[in-house]
Amino acid sequence: MALTTYLEAIRQGIWEEMERDERVFVLGEDVGVYGGAFKVTKGMLDHFGPERVVDTPISESAIVGAAIGASYLGMRPVAEMQFIDFISCCFDQITNFAAKSRYRWGAGVPIVIRGPSGGNTHGGPFHSQNVESYFYNTPGLKIVQPSTAYDAKGLIKAAIRDEDPVLYLEHKYLYRRIKEELPSEDFVVPIGEAAVRREGSDLGIITYGAMVYNALDAADILAKDGVETEVLDVRSLQPLDENAILETAMKTNKVIVLHEACLTGGAGGELAARIAEKAFDFLDGPIIRVAAKDTPVPFSPPLEEYFLPQVDDVVDAARKLLAY
Repeated sequence: MALTTYLEAIRQGIWEEMERDERVFVLGEDVGVYGGAFKVTKGMLDHFGPERVVDTPISESAIVGAAIGASYLGMRPVAEMQFIDFISCCFDQITNFAAKSRYRWGAGVPIVIRGPSGGNTHGGPFHSQNVESYFYNTPGLKIVQPSTAYDAKGLIKAAIRDEDPVLYLEHKYLYRRIKEELPSEDFVVPIGEAAVRREGSDLGIITYGAMVYNALDAADILAKDGVETEVLDVRSLQPLDENAILETAMKTNKVIVLHEACLTGGAGGELAARIAEKAFDFLDGPIIRVAAKDTPVPFSPPLEEYFLPQVDDVVDAARKLLAY
């Protein structure tokens, strides 16, 4: 069986959902003729036609506004942000219209807003951000970030089928680097379920997205010292699989929360607070956060490397915690 990249898995998931449900369509900048900036929508215009693969003006607020309106008319739009950084332009539509629609008058907004996020590709401060925490404080939104090709496909399918708005964050560093065999049959990955990527009892690393691989690499290094590290991939930030997070904390007694977004105000603070509130008696040391520096993402490759959490940063934090 051929290996499928993370990017191709997303493309397959969208394609299959468009075949399955004629209400599903895609819209965004250059998604049609060009096939998307990263080629996620390659071939879709020729196959599905211009009514279901819609090239839009360069206006993220218009894209999301049109998607919300189409959802009210029974459609299921998949809106692409060419880079997820530009989602800030449509913050009002997402937080005050899409997220609150069901609460205000019972109308679901079954839209997916997807786009490439994250750094380590030398894209600079406007093409490398992680935006999950911007929206984390907004009830009514679901937020997911897959780390594997299997999850990339399963979560995009689940997001499209969901009756409420989903922010689908895809890490562009993983697009063509991560590959695996995918089942030929239809499948979804349920939103709101974490996944244990590595079992361990001495230390827990709770993370998501591209940082899953930093955590696994750190676990390999620590294993040489006899340390068994558990790596939990949250996958879904909203809703959060709190039970899985607490199980890892209670099992390992020492926890690192790792994410690529900046430290201050990042999702790691919420995860740490949940553990502190509900699993404090099981902890044998402080909850340690490992995250990016509190600066814009540097363009310079050496500075970006310094800015982003590295495997050595995780290993150093782990050794300090283990010695506590």
